[in-house]
Amino acid sequence: MKIQQKFFLIQCCFSLVLLTTLVLLIQWSIRNGMVDYVNSKEIESLSPVITELSKEYKESGDWSALKGKQGKFIRLIQKQLNGDDSDFRPSGQERRRLDQDRNNPPRRPHRPPPSDHFEPRFGPEDDFLSNSRPPIGAPEVYYALFDRDQDFLVGKYLDDLTYSKVPVLVNKEIVGYFSVSKRSRLTEGYELDYIEKQQEYLWVIALVMMLFVILITLPLTRHVVEPIKLIAHGMNRLTQGDYKQTIDSRRDDEFGELSRDYNELALTLAENESARKRWLANISHELRTPVAILGLELEAMLDGIRPLTKENITSASDELKHLAKLIDDLHQLTVADVGGMQYSKQNENLTLLLISEQNKYQSYLADAGINLTLDLISEPINIYGDKTRLLQLFENILNNTVKYSEASMVKMSSRLIKNEDKPTVELIIEDNGVGVDDEHLERLFEYLYRTDESRNRKTGGAGLGLSICYNIVLAHQGEISAMQSDLGGLAIHIKLPLA
Repeated sequence: MKIQQKFFLIQCCFSLVLLTTLVLLIQWSIRNGMVDYVNSKEIESLSPVITELSKEYKESGDWSALKGKQGKFIRLIQKQLNGDDSDFRPSGQERRRLDQDRNNPPRRPHRPPPSDHFEPRFGPEDDFLSNSRPPIGAPEVYYALFDRDQDFLVGKYLDDLTYSKVPVLVNKEIVGYFSVSKRSRLTEGYELDYIEKQQEYLWVIALVMMLFVILITLPLTRHVVEPIKLIAHGMNRLTQGDYKQTIDSRRDDEFGELSRDYNELALTLAENESARKRWLANISHELRTPVAILGLELEAMLDGIRPLTKENITSASDELKHLAKLIDDLHQLTVADVGGMQYSKQNENLTLLLISEQNKYQSYLADAGINLTLDLISEPINIYGDKTRLLQLFENILNNTVKYSEASMVKMSSRLIKNEDKPTVELIIEDNGVGVDDEHLERLFEYLYRTDESRNRKTGGAGLGLSICYNIVLAHQGEISAMQSDLGGLAIHIKLPLA
């Protein structure tokens, strides 16, 4: 299954679960809210009963007139619910049940009028107070009366039901409590019809919202997945070696950033591929030239074309030394790239190190007609590095100056940089020679890169010295760069962290 289909199904399933849960919660809320509403209306409908109970208490001064007299209690409730003494009419299930009882009174034999000692029972009305529950579907409503200490007086009170207790007041004093059982569900009536209608409407709304979610999810998934498809297609082309292609994604989100990073990756791979091809071409040329010259000289001496003299053997030996030096430089670069170049680091005073080598550098440069000037800061500059590798770094740079700069002066200066996160020392080696054009500055530290297009072997060299310098500086967590010198030639800037 494709990612677009998975994303679409995840969105739809999540929305379906969310809407279903929401509808069920709303239905539960409406159902319970309606039950609470009916219970509250039930209490309101019994306000005449509370008034009548207050009158009964006033007349006798206590609850003796009602205590244990179920029939009288039943007639009092029925009288008030039927509206004999009040304009109030009950609502809902209770009203329909009482109307039905009035229209179809039960048949019973003639009995004498009730007295204080005779408590008649009224057929279906006895459900209010009977010792058994009503049949399934009938409302479970029971009434009971308690005194001010909440001791049971009369009525029906079940422990497994929840009752609403309304205080009975006489002269603003609580004299008892009238209790009505709470309904736990609705079985009939307009309230139940209302709930059923609302449930139907909620499912219809949920269905419409689900269709709306589908209509929104389809373009959304397409919008999200489209850049992924482009990047996946581009990665497939990269694996096939096509580095000269980009992704045109005009987005400002994370996918836009990913597309830009992909384009940078493709550009980097293209440049690396170009550098690799250039490396192979250069190294094959550098190795082939001395081997070819050496082979021709030896062949000429063997064939007698050139005499076997010390001078001719020395010329062949020079070519062999040049080839050995090139191979040694390549080996150093290889072990540096794979992390195999050995470093023995310790704290070194860079100022003292340069001063100790000053005479050797001045003698070497003087043979080439170059004057060396040192402008070093007087305070100690402690760095954590390998003394041998650092001397190799400085010698390679000076040797590069002697070979290519045609300079008459070289200046070595140092300065501290304390405005960075980590204090560093910057060493500048510059000359007043011919310099290098700006387009070559960034590539001077590449393998076998030379600015001499004629590839003159007497001045062009192999182009590996500055590459070795770059690896040495990198191993010391430093930076090296080439810039135009204020003296008119080339300036090499080396930054090393302080110990």
